[in-house]
Amino acid sequence: MRRKIFLISIAVILLLVVVGGIGWWNGRTHTTSPAKKTATVSSSTNQTPGFNKKQYSLTNSNSIWVIVNKQHPLQPVTYVPPDLTVPDVPLRSPGAANMQMRAVTATAIEQMFGAAKQSGINLQVVSAYRSYSYQQTLYGGYVSEVGQAAADEESARAGYSEHQTGLSVDIGAANGVCVLEACFGSTPEGEWLAANAYKYGFLLRYPADKTTVTGYEYEPWHFRYIGTALSNEMHKEGIQTLEEFFDVSGGTAYKAS
Repeated sequence: MRRKIFLISIAVILLLVVVGGIGWWNGRTHTTSPAKKTATVSSSTNQTPGFNKKQYSLTNSNSIWVIVNKQHPLQPVTYVPPDLTVPDVPLRSPGAANMQMRAVTATAIEQMFGAAKQSGINLQVVSAYRSYSYQQTLYGGYVSEVGQAAADEESARAGYSEHQTGLSVDIGAANGVCVLEACFGSTPEGEWLAANAYKYGFLLRYPADKTTVTGYEYEPWHFRYIGTALSNEMHKEGIQTLEEFFDVSGGTAYKAS
């Protein structure tokens, strides 16, 4: 009888040892596995994709990111945008050819002018698309008046003008104050544009103190459509010029023929 009781006691002890060991192993497994899983999820959640600088071409004349400056002419130099239209906004010269712009630019400028009006700011389009021949005549007039060196600081040669892309717009106050003059930057209209144009996909293309980069003097009226993705990214990074953002050559000297 005692032997039977002894054997039963031994069996119970062994059973408890086995059950306890299984419980310890399961507990160890469940405390380490979720931690690894959580670490993996946390790592992937914190990864944010960078801005894609190759989304659009910088050289294709139809691209909204095309860079046109004294080192980078349009290809071909006689390029004509495929979808020129006239926006439904106040125009300085209704019916004139230079009131036209690319359709995407027109849509964005209608939105921007509408927002400005709601803020008590009244704007007008002063000049937009310029053909190769128009720019040739305009530039020639500057050369005759002030000489080629001075003309190159104020006007682009034909084939090198952003206006020929249909993406650039000279904007002025509807009341005509400081039209195409540096003082426009200090008007309520100029200040509103400088602070808000990026929200609608526009870039103040020739900012102050960037002549050595862009090749042109300060033009607070000249805005270039680049799309909201790029305009917001440049605003976020505090980069003012396309040349600096994309690390593309610019400057005051024309590319050697």
